[in-house]
Formats: sequence, C-alpha cells, structure tokens
Amino acid sequence: MKIVLVLFLICSSAAAQEIPSRWDELVASDWPLALEKSSKTCILPIGILEKHGPHDPIGSDLIHVREWASRATKKEYAVVFPDYFYGQINEAKHQYGTFALPSRVVWDMLEATCDEIGRNGFDKIIIINGHGGNPQLIRYFIQTRLEKPRNYAVYFFEPAQDSAFNEKLKKLRKSDPLGDQHAGERETSTLLYLRPDLVKMDRATQESGENQKRLMLPAGVYTAIWWYASFPNHYAGEGAKATRELGQFLTEHTVESLIKALKAIKADTKTLELQKEYFDKFKK
Repeated sequence: MKIVLVLFLICSSAAAQEIPSRWDELVASDWPLALEKSSKTCILPIGILEKHGPHDPIGSDLIHVREWASRATKKEYAVVFPDYFYGQINEAKHQYGTFALPSRVVWDMLEATCDEIGRNGFDKIIIINGHGGNPQLIRYFIQTRLEKPRNYAVYFFEPAQDSAFNEKLKKLRKSDPLGDQHAGERETSTLLYLRPDLVKMDRATQESGENQKRLMLPAGVYTAIWWYASFPNHYAGEGAKATRELGQFLTEHTVESLIKALKAIKADTKTLELQKEYFDKFKK
C-alpha cells in the first residue's frame, strides 16, 4: 500500500511539472517553474514573411522554426518566444505578401525583444532562424551584445552537418544542390512533411526557379541586388522534385541537433562567467 502511495505521489508530482513551453501559453504563476525547468533558457525563433515560389506558403520560415522549437522542447524543455517575423527581407519587397520593416526598426525590435526576455529572468537566449537572409544580421547583432554590460548571453543555433548526413542527403536528393536555395526541393520537402495542406505542388512549375544570371560580377564581389538579379521570381530551385521522405529526414536531423544544442547551452556556465569577466574589465 505504501509503495502504491509513493508511486501515486511521484506521478502526481511529475504531472504537476508538465507546463507549456510556449511563452504565450504559460500562466504567470508557473513562471518560476518555467525558469527553473529551462535553466533560464529561452528560444527566439525568427522567420520572415515572404513569397516562397508559386507553391509554398508565405510563412514557410515561421512554420519551420515553430516546428523545430516545438518538437525539440518536448524532449528538452526551454521556453519558446512567440512567432517572430521581423528580419531582413528587402530583396523581396517587389513580391506580394512580403513584410519588410525599415532596418532601424528591425534592429531596435530585436534588441528590445532580447532585453525584455532578459528582464523576465532568462539569461540564455537561443536564436533559431528559418530565413536565408537573416544570418549576417543575427551574427552582427550577437557581436554587438558586447558593446555594453548585459545580464544575458545570446547564442545562434544552426544544425551541424557531418559526412553521414551529407551521404544520406545525397541519396535522397533529386535536384542539383547548387541551385536549391529558396522554395526548392529541400524547403518544399520539409513543408510536405510538416504542413502538406499548405503546399500547392501543382503550381511548383508555374514559374522558373533557375538562376537568370543577369548580373555577372567577378568572384568575391558582393552587391545588394545580386539576389534579384539571379532570382527575380523569388524562387530558387525545383520545388516539383520535393518528397516527404526528404522533408522528414531534414526535419528530424535539425530537431535532433537542436536538442543537443539545448542540452549543452542549458548546462553552459562558462559563457556568462566569461562575459561578466569581460564586462568587469571593460568598465575599468
């Protein structure tokens, strides 16, 4: 009888610990528990609103980061900030559905959001990104977190790729990887796995996703109009060759990588320690 009672209390306690991972689904009275369970770790999933060829949903990037965070935090708890779609997308302003804010607003929003996450008790913020036009912005933003003392650290997660991953990816692919950049085989495949109800596969060949090569500059030269010059349809690849099998493989790899990163970051005490050491010297 005592054993049954102990098991009942253990199960009841475990059930009481089950709280949502999404910030907007938590109740305020569970906030201390969320901070404890997450080791004060919050995921900031950043996507964008933009055209994804003629066949994939405008919020494709949001769908990806939302799903990655949701699936990973079921196995390794962290608090997930609500959908965030304020990034760099000036190259798609000529297409319907694009939501492009002024650069100063984008920067201030990101900074204020991280500051508010920190004010709410989190000292580790993990940015996961679904949009190809954001990494340069995110990396520079993270470097600028050292310009003045802050009580939080920002990490940028990108899934690692090893030889085993690359070998299986090669076997599953049906299109040229060099041209597979936006709404092509990879991205459409993951959407066929995550949200097949939103993908219009019959429209994937209505526009060209080939590189138009309208601007030929020497290697090593960069200019802002390069993407529009190459892909005016805001479509780069062959979405019609997408498969659910490839999408499942890519998604599971990303989620597994995120779980590993979450565990490591939650256990990490060195980053904040070194950051404090740096700020202490910085202030002298």
